Amino acid sequence: MKIALIGLGDIAQKAYLPLLQEWPQVDWLFCSRNPEVLSRLTRQYSAAEACLDYRQLPNLDAVMIHSATSSHFEIARYFLARKVAVFVDKPLCDNYADCESLHELAAKQGAPLFVGFNRRYLPIVQQQAGCSLDKMPGLTSLRWEKHRHNLPGDVRTFVFDDFIHALDGINLYGNVNPDDMVLHSQFQGLQLGRLECQWRIGEQDFEARMDRRFGMTCERIQLCQVNHTLEFDSFTSGRLLSNNVASQFALADWTPMLHSKGFSAMLTHWLSVVEQGKLDDASIARNLNSHLLCEEICHRLGA
Repeated sequence: MKIALIGLGDIAQKAYLPLLQEWPQVDWLFCSRNPEVLSRLTRQYSAAEACLDYRQLPNLDAVMIHSATSSHFEIARYFLARKVAVFVDKPLCDNYADCESLHELAAKQGAPLFVGFNRRYLPIVQQQAGCSLDKMPGLTSLRWEKHRHNLPGDVRTFVFDDFIHALDGINLYGNVNPDDMVLHSQFQGLQLGRLECQWRIGEQDFEARMDRRFGMTCERIQLCQVNHTLEFDSFTSGRLLSNNVASQFALADWTPMLHSKGFSAMLTHWLSVVEQGKLDDASIARNLNSHLLCEEICHRLGA
């Protein structure tokens, strides 16, 4: 199997390249516009081939796009048109129209389009919940908070590049009507400082929050069932509240960081999608709906 990584910047170097050795059966190809970075990383990770232009890559089974969000649409469209399986770091694009266009092209060409939401694969959440959250029995509410220290920003960048983490985290079923979403925001001048969205599905309540003027960078998740509450403080530890008693839990000592953050499990899923040549319908619906909700938020905030 031949898979090319396109864009070898910060996210690729931190989250993906260190995991490549877990799949020695894959021939990894590297592509970057920076010749110095390309040469150094090709040697460091023993890439099978390397090139400066993605259009010069040989025949491939799949590509993984880690370049800037603004380049995702053009590169993904190029490979989907050639029936190559495509992985794209979230967000797929910074507007819903382009996201929808790429999914339509993927369906037409029969090539899977996979969006990299690593938080769907957090091992500590799945271990404590006993299943994936969309299958969790008796769930009454889910709240996801992702905050940053003193970093208000442009609305569309805030929403699509950052808030989408928390938003997708609570968008378990991928079927939320944007009209059903309750939205609250706070601005600092022209920059968005805080965002909160809520909705209800049946008897379940969902809430995503992001404050980019927070006292420190942190992320918290709260899952509630009747007399059973799970609170996760970061991706490595948390506590169970039940029968009016609190007990602590944590991942096993020495759990690698990229495993604890879901990247390893996400790539395992991605490689199975490449082998099968198909992504499940539920994932496609959730990918589209999360981006549609982002577009709705931007629309309401005038961006």
